[in-house]
Amino acid sequence: MYIPKYFKVSDFDEITDFVQQNSFATLVTTKKGKPIATHLPLQLKKQGEDYFITGHMAYGNPQWRTFETSEEVLIMFQGPHAYISSSWYEQENVPTWNYQAVHLYGTAQLMTEEELKQDLTNLMQKYESHRENPVLWDNLSPSLLEKELKGIVGFRIPIREVQAAYKMSQNRNETDYKNIIDRLQKEESSASKQVADVMGRNSKNPL
Repeated sequence: MYIPKYFKVSDFDEITDFVQQNSFATLVTTKKGKPIATHLPLQLKKQGEDYFITGHMAYGNPQWRTFETSEEVLIMFQGPHAYISSSWYEQENVPTWNYQAVHLYGTAQLMTEEELKQDLTNLMQKYESHRENPVLWDNLSPSLLEKELKGIVGFRIPIREVQAAYKMSQNRNETDYKNIIDRLQKEESSASKQVADVMGRNSKNPL
């Protein structure tokens, strides 16, 4: 990923927080030179000093069969993004786009059935435990779980490389920066308002 110096993020704790908060990602591999992708909810985990991504996809999805032949896989996480009009600047310039993105690289490995069961248990716990009537692994009938397990494949990807770009107008002067936040907050798009919130939190003088 091309990352100008203004927008490069190197704080690994910040990056892991971003991944956990934006966990619906795009997994990219190649088959005979052609990129293929699947959009999936993924989990970031730590084992000792190492981090890895876990997830699952449908057994009928041919992408998992490319794991053995793909030297590396790419996982892309994206946060809020918004169009930035250059009419919001003090000086004449061209429009641009603000965004947050994290790319992770690693080699995918298939899970055992027991590993997949534990991963699904954790996934359901994460997204269901706070609900009024949580649907948790232990609450579901064994027959249903056995049927569903036959239809999916679990995988684990140790992280080898991390690239992170937060293009949030860091290269603009303070007046432009504040004006962009103000204009984004007035946009109808919820994503624009989210970008404004991120910029406000990351400002040298938090708003």
